[in-house]
Amino acid sequence: MISLTVNGKKYQVDAAPDSKLLWVLREQLGLTGTKFGCGEGMCGACTVLVDGKARRSCVTPVSAVKGKKVVTIEGLPESHPLKLAWIAEQVPQCGYCQPGQIMQAAALLNEHPKPTESEIDSAMSGCLCRCGTYQRVKIAINRAAGKGKKP
Repeated sequence: MISLTVNGKKYQVDAAPDSKLLWVLREQLGLTGTKFGCGEGMCGACTVLVDGKARRSCVTPVSAVKGKKVVTIEGLPESHPLKLAWIAEQVPQCGYCQPGQIMQAAALLNEHPKPTESEIDSAMSGCLCRCGTYQRVKIAINRAAGKGKKP
């Protein structure tokens, strides 16, 4: 059994230590907002926060987050500035990558509450979107950061 804290709740999961966090979240905890993309940590669809930093859950062994705080897209309140900005800017198209995009952006704003354009570009460069919503993602991040339009 491995103890996890996810979205503020404590869980005991029966998983091998090398089980990937993504599958524990989706299959054992029923938190399906975190998506499977490439399975290699390259596309960002599976991004969650671990102690406030972005982590690709598809390549993270569940044992690596023992004793740490994991936050998934379900753990961000509906009133979170990023969620409001995503809606206001109508960012998603197909929406598949958006939970990972939002979690990556949340990690960015944790570290840089008023990010520069280059900090946004750098932080978000590992999150791929087949629909090409990159410009709207950037506008939404600026909105959530209080730069530009208000959420």
